[in-house]
Amino acid sequence: MKDLLLIGIGPGDPRQITYEAVEALRRASVFFVLDKGMEKDELVRLRKMILERYRPEGGYRLVQVADPSRDGQAVDYVGAVQDWHRQRSALYAYMIEDEMGVGDIGAFLLWGEPGLYDSTLRVLDLVRAGGLALRLEVIPGISSVQALAARHQVPLNRIGEPLTVLPGRRLAGQGRIDNVVVMLDGQCAFAQLDDPALMIYWGAYLGTEDEVLIAGPLQAVKAQILEVRERERLRKGWIMDTYLLRREL
Repeated sequence: MKDLLLIGIGPGDPRQITYEAVEALRRASVFFVLDKGMEKDELVRLRKMILERYRPEGGYRLVQVADPSRDGQAVDYVGAVQDWHRQRSALYAYMIEDEMGVGDIGAFLLWGEPGLYDSTLRVLDLVRAGGLALRLEVIPGISSVQALAARHQVPLNRIGEPLTVLPGRRLAGQGRIDNVVVMLDGQCAFAQLDDPALMIYWGAYLGTEDEVLIAGPLQAVKAQILEVRERERLRKGWIMDTYLLRREL
């Protein structure tokens, strides 16, 4: 039986890690890190900074491996993601078997909240299905959604209204938009909306020193968001952004 901790580390600010997460960081002896290539090397560096901050005494091993690539242009999106998860599960099974000895506790440091738009739990279900016995503990974290609301100083919900969270590729088919949080919008679906009643609260690199915030009527600020988003993506080589769309009452 292998013991694994899935630790939510927030969207980027080391100060947003909970006490529970810090305690988990101090229990682990092996940390698994997926390297997503040169463009996203900063994400690995930020994880290492978190370990240096909360484990300054050392006493752990860092296992860093290349993340399998996913076909972002595939017509069958679900099929492409499932294939990517299968590749990851094979890699995870190998890492866990090969790098964890008797008495070791392994850990994955997961951006934001492990239960919200993160694939690790699904991938580890595949690892278990392949015959590897795992004992998991999930430590919740602050998500970019929570950080976005805090930075813009707006409540996520309004009285008596639901809040919908969806990926950018589902925005076009949403119909009437009242309160919608959009994540993973690489195609900037908000730019196609022409509803004059919508406000947008947008943020990129939330919780980091590169944080960028823009808010206002969608029709008035969407060109600015597109310009800033592209500028920052080119400057850093990657971008993580989230936004809330809200109909004005």
